[in-house]
Amino acid sequence: MALKELDVREIPPAQRHPLIFQTFESLAPGEAMRLINDHDPKPLHYQFAAELTGQFEWEYEEQGPEAWKVRITKK
Repeated sequence: MALKELDVREIPPAQRHPLIFQTFESLAPGEAMRLINDHDPKPLHYQFAAELTGQFEWEYEEQGPEAWKVRITKK
């Protein structure tokens, strides 16, 4: 099973969160996506925690300084 990789560094900031949530929604339970961003996506983590409580796992794979990579798994 291939890991969906979503690099949002070239996407305008206002479009990032909707795209990330759409990608997450397309995952089957147990599948994961790798988010690649140009900054620590803490605000996104807070939004996931508020809107999708208990439905995801969040694991940093890389924490800057050039890129932040987060593996987000759908429970």
